Amino acid sequence: MIDLHCHLLPGIDDGSPDLATSLELARFAVADGITHAVCTPHVHAGRWENQKPAIEALCSEFQDALDQASISLKVAPAAEVRIGAEIMDLLFTDQLPFLGELDGKRVLLLELPHGQIPVGADNLVRWLNSQGVWPLIAHPERNKDVIRDPARLDAILQHDCGLQVTADSVAGGFGPMAQQRAIELLEQGLVTLIASDAHNLEHRPPRLSAGYKVIKQVFGEQQADDLVMNMPWSIAGARF
Repeated sequence: MIDLHCHLLPGIDDGSPDLATSLELARFAVADGITHAVCTPHVHAGRWENQKPAIEALCSEFQDALDQASISLKVAPAAEVRIGAEIMDLLFTDQLPFLGELDGKRVLLLELPHGQIPVGADNLVRWLNSQGVWPLIAHPERNKDVIRDPARLDAILQHDCGLQVTADSVAGGFGPMAQQRAIELLEQGLVTLIASDAHNLEHRPPRLSAGYKVIKQVFGEQQADDLVMNMPWSIAGARF
């Protein structure tokens, strides 16, 4: 399986605090069946001021450490980018770390605030489209606005974008309402892929298998494979 959203890089955001933990997370991922992971530390103005060159360098160092530890996980660098006006400057200065490409467009993992969908989010999605960027919205099923009212996504979905649902949301790990929203999005055919959004071993591990099993049982093996293997590889396979 291929994980396109995880916070395995050490000491760069609220994910793994150090290399030893990162290696343990990687071992867990491999045991879960994950073979490839795109590391997506936060890029969030005023909080996580991570920059593309530093992310790339750290990911390269992490791959070397994985190889030395004989952990069979292949990693590539990208980022989870918080929505904001600064995205325009980052794009124009070639500082946006992309997940990969799909249908000729660069794919950006775009994070909304957890508590709301901000005014103008649909306009930014439309603008990114005009710049040859395909936004992949991170974990919408956990957004409090969407939990209260799923129709809050409609304005964004009028434009060309994808949705990344957290695997453990599908399996109930983020509570019944997040699970309900995740299943609804799957039923509507709106989910592009599932990912772990791993941050730690205790509460948010790099796990795709639980979500995969639920999707396989409810929607069939082909859809499950598409969401954890085929679509992620289509987007990021060239990165490896």
